[in-house]
Amino acid sequence: MAGKKAVKGSLKLVSVLDLNEASVLHGQLTNMRGSDVAIDASGVERLGVQCVQVLVAAARVWEEDKKAFVFEQVSDAFRKTMQLIGINIENLLAKEIRQ
Repeated sequence: MAGKKAVKGSLKLVSVLDLNEASVLHGQLTNMRGSDVAIDASGVERLGVQCVQVLVAAARVWEEDKKAFVFEQVSDAFRKTMQLIGINIENLLAKEIRQ
């Protein structure tokens, strides 16, 4: 997924990713399809399952398209929410922030 290619597109996520933001997020990612993408989730304070579903689906699509889909930065709230619902994002994290 993350390959050695330079990531071309970037997307900074809003602080509240709830049901209302799920369709917006889907639209943003749809417009970026076909390009490598780096996600900045450093400002996320609340993350709803609907947006998690959009992000997981996008990661799978990017993998099928053989394009990079990485999280460059993630907030503690983002990381903890993903862990609480059982999503392991470690393979999607940019190497610089892996622990």
